[in-house]
Amino acid sequence: MSIPKEPRQLMINLMYLVLTALLALNVSAEIINAFFALNTGIRKSSEVVDKTNIVLKQGIDKQADAYKNAQTAAARTGAEKAIEISKEFCAYITEVNSKLVDAAGGPDEKYADARPHRYKDKDVTTRMFLNEGKGKEIEAKIVETKEKFLALIDEADREMVSRSITLSLDEIPKDSKAKTWVEYKFRQMPVAAVMPLFSKLQADAKNTETAILNYFADKVNVKDIKFDNFKVAIAPKNGYVIAGEKFEADVYLAAYSTNPGSGVSISVNGSGLAVRDGVGHYESVSNEIGKKTLRASASIVNPLTRETKTVTSDFTYEVGRRSVAVSADKMNVFYIGVQNPISVAAAGVSSNDIKVSANGGGANLSGSGKNFIVTVATPGECNINVSGGGLNETFKFRVKRIPDPVAQLGVGKIAKGGNMPNGEFKAQQGLVAMLEGFDFDARCDIQSYNVTYVAKRQDPVTYPNQGARYNSNNQGIINRAKPGDVYYFDEVKARCPGDQAGRQINSLVFQIK
Repeated sequence: MSIPKEPRQLMINLMYLVLTALLALNVSAEIINAFFALNTGIRKSSEVVDKTNIVLKQGIDKQADAYKNAQTAAARTGAEKAIEISKEFCAYITEVNSKLVDAAGGPDEKYADARPHRYKDKDVTTRMFLNEGKGKEIEAKIVETKEKFLALIDEADREMVSRSITLSLDEIPKDSKAKTWVEYKFRQMPVAAVMPLFSKLQADAKNTETAILNYFADKVNVKDIKFDNFKVAIAPKNGYVIAGEKFEADVYLAAYSTNPGSGVSISVNGSGLAVRDGVGHYESVSNEIGKKTLRASASIVNPLTRETKTVTSDFTYEVGRRSVAVSADKMNVFYIGVQNPISVAAAGVSSNDIKVSANGGGANLSGSGKNFIVTVATPGECNINVSGGGLNETFKFRVKRIPDPVAQLGVGKIAKGGNMPNGEFKAQQGLVAMLEGFDFDARCDIQSYNVTYVAKRQDPVTYPNQGARYNSNNQGIINRAKPGDVYYFDEVKARCPGDQAGRQINSLVFQIK
């Protein structure tokens, strides 16, 4: 079976092969209905081919009338014979199809797709086409009709034209149990499967008629434009490629006419380009990153009718920005109790295609696009997973508690202990917990501590304190401060974001001067 040029006819042929394969597995109602839907589609496709053939024949006749010579007369005669051969074959197939419908109980008026009453019957097809020899007759008719079509072609061109002829006998698959084409096509096939086969044979005949008419149209120069030069063009499927990914592109043989009368014009996004040898050069610079779409249009003037034909196609590419990221591996840390911001971006991959997730360390992830917030609950390890757009990467982070704060008595150089003036000491209201050198917006609170007051030549006095500010007992001994006295702040506990309980931190010692 030759491969048809028309995409619609190619699709129909493939559908028939798929349905036939499914039929071997199970004759369900859905498959039966699909065969009749396919039959209807083939017939509608044939109607389009009929219109095309009418136009081609009219063009041949027009040239034959305008240029009355042996070449145009031979082309007209050959075209008429091709049409007659096609009609004869289609009429024969129609007659065989009618006999099949009658043998299967006649048309069922309940359906609008011309199916017979016993459309699932397999015995009638086996009997009619194998036992009674009708299948062998059809096989001979296909071979005979193809030879008639080829006989119309000049011997020098016959091999080339034969590649466009779709009317032929299918090859029997190697895994098929059928020994002949007739067995392969008709043995134990339900009527529903054979009817679209007949429609397909008629469509093949009409497509073959088109190929023959195109041949004779070329002979009399009916074709719109004569393309007399060629180039190779490549169209990548993606405007970028990442290392390790497959690069895919369609490579075309681009034909163009050097005749100045062809009037070729090319534009991109509405802007015309200078055309040389059928090619227009386009260039642009964009400072905006993201996906871009180019709409290219090409127009060509028919030198005979002066009509302009235009084709349009879209091409998408992506503009990125050069980027580099440097990270210190040992600094990959998430802290418990605070929001840990992260940014996710990948060169060559749209942010819309990236998916980000987190697991481990009691992690919770929020945000979208490139910016996310990670919160963690338990020490250990947290994984940030990035996928999509060909990516599948995992980034590991350590999960740690916020560092211990430093207990201070106010601020300044002597707030952590040492000699402090009497007045400055009495002015303080209690202890504070300072997170020194910590970049996150976090605050730790003093939970409790003990204050021990040691006056000269007196026994120590100790009072516990809850919270950061002095209670009344400790405020009283603070107010008694005088030069030479010593104050101890110990058993200091602080609580930071994410802590389940207070943590013990540094002690302080002050001598009043």
